Parts: sequence; C-alpha cells; structure tokens
Amino acid sequence: MESHRWLPLEANPEFLKQLGIHPSWQFVDVYGMEPELLSMVPRPVCAILLLFPVTEKYETFRTEEEAKIKAQGQEVKPSVYFMKQTISNACGTIGLIHAIANNRDKINFETDSSLKKFLDDSMPMSPEERAKYLETYEAIRVTHESSAHEGQTEAPSIDEKVDLHFIALVNIDGSLYELDGRKPFPINHGQSSDDTFLEDAVEVCKKFMERDPDELRFNAIALAAA
Repeated sequence: MESHRWLPLEANPEFLKQLGIHPSWQFVDVYGMEPELLSMVPRPVCAILLLFPVTEKYETFRTEEEAKIKAQGQEVKPSVYFMKQTISNACGTIGLIHAIANNRDKINFETDSSLKKFLDDSMPMSPEERAKYLETYEAIRVTHESSAHEGQTEAPSIDEKVDLHFIALVNIDGSLYELDGRKPFPINHGQSSDDTFLEDAVEVCKKFMERDPDELRFNAIALAAA
C-alpha cells in the first residue's frame, strides 16, 4: 500500500532549478503530435513526460501488457535506471527522476544539487530500494511540495484522489523505454535514436490516446535543450 502521500505536482519549470539542474535543459510543452507542431520543440530532446488519465480501459490494458511481457520476456538493458512508486501523487517527481537519471551523461548539475546526490546514492540500489530511499529523502520532498504550491492552478488537497498519472519516455542505448513506477519493470518500445527520439516517443503517446479515444486529458512535455 502507498502509505506516503505528497501533493499532486504540475509540470513546473522551477522544479528543475530547485533540484540543482543546470539551465541548459528545460521542460517545454508539446502542443500537438503533428509534424509542424513537433517542429516547434527545441532539439535535442532527451525525455518526454506524458500525463494521462488512469481509466478502466487503461488498467485493463496494463494488466494484459504485464502478463504478456512476463510470458514472452523483453530486453531491458542494465544501464536503465528504474524506480518503483510507493508515494501517492509522486508520479511527476518520479517521472522527472527517471528522465534525468537516464540522461546523466548529457545533463549538468549545480555543485549542491539535491537530485544529483540522490542519484549518486541510489545508483547501486534496486527499484524498490530507490522508492524507499525517496520516502525518506527530505530535500526532494520539500522541493516537490513547494513546487506543487507554485503551480499555475491551486494545488489539490493532499488527500484528494488524483486519477492522472505521469510516466517518462527515454532513449537508452538505442531503445525507447517507458518508465512508470506503478509497473513492475520498464517497458521496451523498440528501437530509437537521439535524432528520431521525439517522433518515436510521440508514436507511443498516440497509442495511449488511441486506447481511450473519449478522453481529452493528455499532456506531453519534453525535456529539451534550452
């Protein structure tokens, strides 16, 4: 059970700065999936965070997907940094950790970065141990809470049930992975590259939307060069 609970988080650009990430990377909105709208996103893009509704259709798909992968197997490279989610409403922060942790070779940190210390400490840990460590890691929790209060809309009550969920999509060593702390393992979505990552990630986002055609609550943001 998720015994820890944080305030729901918006995609607040200040959050990166507060965690000690150098401003050479920024979060930008992806306004649409068409080529002309994708052309507005600065390149390179090293991660996509997708916000989507957790509906009955999605949960049915998630159960089927997990069973299929357990039966057939998949390749997950050892270099993939993955952590479980044990804190309610922390999916935005965990999505961000997944995005940054799997692009550490590209991202510069400030010397006193709380996120860099968390990543350094948690690199040798299992996905479950990383989740437990985040539960007790005050610097990130405090930054998350202040960022939640600074969002464009009023933060919901900490006890309010939120049915929207963040996941991260990243390119790791030529494979596109979906990283979702609610799932037991990363999901390998096939080949990708630095040059085609944005378009490849958008194809995965489209599948989420196609599974729930009546839903409008989808939002994608890109971690892109500033």
